[in-house]
Amino acid sequence: MAEAADFPGMTPSPARRWLRRTGALLAGAPLLAGLLQLPASAAHAETPASVKEASDSGTVAVSVDSLSPSVPTEGDTLTVSGTVTNKGKQAVTDAQVDVRVGDALATRSAIDRAAAQADELSGPTGTEVGGKYVAKFAKLTPGVAQQFSISVPVDELDLGDDGVYPLAVSLSGETAAKPWDQMLGIQRTLLPWQPDEADTRTRTTVLWPLISTVHMTAETGSNEQQTPVFLNDELARELSPGGRLDQLLSLGKTLDVTWVIDPDLLASVDAMAGRYNVSSNGETTAGSHQAVAKRWLSELQQAVQGKEVVALPFADPDVASLAHNGTGVSGSLSQFKAASDVAATTVETVLHVTPNTDFAWPVEGAVDPSVVKVATSAGADKVIARSDSLEEAASLSYTPSAARPIGGGTTAVVADARLSTAFHGDLTKASTATLAVQEFLAQSLSLTQQTDKQRSIVVAPQRMPTASQAQAMAEAITALQNSTWSQPQQLTAAATAKPDPAASTEVPARTKYPSALRKRELPKSAFEQLAGTQDRLDNFKEILSDESRVVTPFGRALNREMSTSWRGRAAAAGSFRQGVRAYLDTIAAQVKLIRKSDTKLSGRSATIPVTVQNNLVQGVERLVLRLTSTNPTRLEIRGKSYYEEPIAVSGGHSTTVKFTTSANVNGQTTVVAQLFTQDGRAYGTPVTFDVKVTEITPTVMLVIGGGVLLLVLAGFRMYTQRKRAAAREAEEDVLDEADQAAEGTGNPEPAKGGILEESVARSGAGDPQQASDGTPDTAAESTDPSGTGERVDR
Repeated sequence: MAEAADFPGMTPSPARRWLRRTGALLAGAPLLAGLLQLPASAAHAETPASVKEASDSGTVAVSVDSLSPSVPTEGDTLTVSGTVTNKGKQAVTDAQVDVRVGDALATRSAIDRAAAQADELSGPTGTEVGGKYVAKFAKLTPGVAQQFSISVPVDELDLGDDGVYPLAVSLSGETAAKPWDQMLGIQRTLLPWQPDEADTRTRTTVLWPLISTVHMTAETGSNEQQTPVFLNDELARELSPGGRLDQLLSLGKTLDVTWVIDPDLLASVDAMAGRYNVSSNGETTAGSHQAVAKRWLSELQQAVQGKEVVALPFADPDVASLAHNGTGVSGSLSQFKAASDVAATTVETVLHVTPNTDFAWPVEGAVDPSVVKVATSAGADKVIARSDSLEEAASLSYTPSAARPIGGGTTAVVADARLSTAFHGDLTKASTATLAVQEFLAQSLSLTQQTDKQRSIVVAPQRMPTASQAQAMAEAITALQNSTWSQPQQLTAAATAKPDPAASTEVPARTKYPSALRKRELPKSAFEQLAGTQDRLDNFKEILSDESRVVTPFGRALNREMSTSWRGRAAAAGSFRQGVRAYLDTIAAQVKLIRKSDTKLSGRSATIPVTVQNNLVQGVERLVLRLTSTNPTRLEIRGKSYYEEPIAVSGGHSTTVKFTTSANVNGQTTVVAQLFTQDGRAYGTPVTFDVKVTEITPTVMLVIGGGVLLLVLAGFRMYTQRKRAAAREAEEDVLDEADQAAEGTGNPEPAKGGILEESVARSGAGDPQQASDGTPDTAAESTDPSGTGERVDR
């Protein structure tokens, strides 16, 4: 076997050093005897140039998939299980897996170094346990994984005082190219050893986050229940058995943790428990995962009973982005305040518990003065920071308690960076998850052993752990809470614990904010878009008879635009913001003016009708319709350049307003119809049309009057002429009768005269000319034929 080496930071006991030296001498004796029997050249040819040369091949991958128990105690048996895989091109023969133990690591930094050398052959390897506690393989074929499991009584590990010990699993063997025993692969991990009760237990607070990405849109149905519309069905997958949120809930309810919950997640799951729709590729379909949502909510309601629940502001706003890019945009802080105000009521409504809303949690606990100022602007007086942001002085030899007064009545609750980041990365492989669990426990024990002071430590993991990360976290926290050196504590207790006077209280300058985090922040343009949408919403809600149907869904959508979950997803964030604004514009445009064609007016006055249409389900009111003449000299609206009428329109109806106009000069005038809110803000798109005026002048009126007079006189003349003609016809009839009588008696003259007088007498009563009037205007009628061209009276 390759020679064992000490780990850095180790303090080996005298007994252990003696055993290791004796073992090395005994192991080297047969080899020395063999070398003495060989020629010098042969010995030089077959012996590796150095131990390092033999150890650097690294042709076998060793993984430790399980270490049980994670924290052993007296009398336990430690079982190490995993796989070995030959990555080389040659088979490995006479392979053996060994368990190795190094000396205790004295500091947390030493643990960091050991974890960083997890699979390096050139690093320290520790002393092999040997004996029967090995696993042997006659041959390891290239590319084939072989499983192993070694169970070792803890007493055989020769662990000394309490502390953290490096534990390594190595594989040694031979290859055709190098036919001697050599170490070909190794995997290191850490073993916490604290069999007896610690003199002072560390109070450890673990945050258990229930946070997700944005799932709901601003869109709702037009029905009474306002059926919500989801972006996709991703939330249903997270809630389903085996999903991320399902795992967080099922694991978290068995732990003593502080639940940190985004109210938006609760609102989304609660909405999914009822009727909901899903938008996909421009089409909306009915959702079908109500049972999944109901089950998850029911289990969560039971899990949080009697536990501490911290509610973040609605949709978990990105405090740092707001502080760095949003405070210069009007209304941004008001949005943050609105998100904070609805947090408690949302949690109470859904979970039936009263949450704590005194905490703000910036991304990864990174703070600067501007972040702290914004984080506490909405009522919170405690900021969850992290020790790699609010760093300790180099002279401090231990990790202080989490609570730090940082001025202005604000407390920074500083989470331990090593413990909080222990479960980052891909933990889908059992080997990486096992390493993460053991490192977490090792750091916790090492922290406890730093001093006899009792301290309150906070663990703030990543906001949205994956299912595999959550499983590793739960395994580690279970072991920690069953350990002999730690005890659970709520976040409120940690925040109100007595601060350590030696702990740092200086918030780092803005220039020290991590550049990697700053690059992922929401840009200023995002807050400007948000402000524009809010302004549009304010204008729209003023006219609604029931503004809650619009203000509530859009208000929450605006909160979601600031969500921390958009970090690193700039395209998706922009698409969501555009979608919210587009939908608001669409429904606001349902209240509009009907477009008009150009109009012609004939006369000094007329009315112009303008129609307002409301296609919303609810009624609109507090609107003003203004009609404006761009040329009041030519056309006036009720004697002015413009006139206004208040408007109210029921849902699904339209109304028409008639404006009285007066024309002063003929010609064309442009008229503008525009809706306004009562506070004078323009609403919707104006409607512009032209009015062509044909004015009637006095001269035209005289001409028309003269024509009418002529028509009257002509009619009168025709009437009198017809009356006289009728009288003459009657007289002619009388004469004709007289002539006929005279021819019958042979004495025409008397008959004629008699008849004529009788005719005159008969006609005298009705004729204005009487017998005393004198000679008639016409001569005596002749019976002779008339000459040519003469008028003949009949």
